[in-house]
Amino acid sequence: MPALLDLVNVQGESVGSCPVVDGHATPGRLHRAFSVFVLNTDGSVLLQRRALDKSRFAALWTNTCCSHPAPGQDLLAAASARLEQEMGLPGVVLTERGSFVYQASDPASGAVENEFDHVLVGASDADPAPHPAEVAGWEWVTPDWLAVELAEHPERFTPWLARAAAIALGW
Repeated sequence: MPALLDLVNVQGESVGSCPVVDGHATPGRLHRAFSVFVLNTDGSVLLQRRALDKSRFAALWTNTCCSHPAPGQDLLAAASARLEQEMGLPGVVLTERGSFVYQASDPASGAVENEFDHVLVGASDADPAPHPAEVAGWEWVTPDWLAVELAEHPERFTPWLARAAAIALGW
């Protein structure tokens, strides 16, 4: 059985489900997602470079990890599990800072993101041990550096990162 997305309305209320591939086909179906930001005690944020063969926005820099909870799955549990699976960071306590809706097309793959994105934040001083099929690189950066880079070189980053970072980092 294919992985399913939790389809939502603009208020974030569940309205059904569909396979992941169908939800990301043009024009995209609004679905629940999460963007995780891990910060260390120095205030730096952990970024990842998406794997080169990801189906959407490959090789771009983004937040610590992101994905979709399955329909009916607890959001924080899904995000914690994905953080451990993707970045090798178990036991990070996450809290929700906010949410936003965005839509973006990936010119390389033709896939569409149409997401109700929950922004989650946690703290850890551990360096990650990322899964190589998911992550091509990682780096701890300061919020100030990230703000400058997002303004000067937006093409290096995923289209959701600026809005999600504004919520996570309080910009």
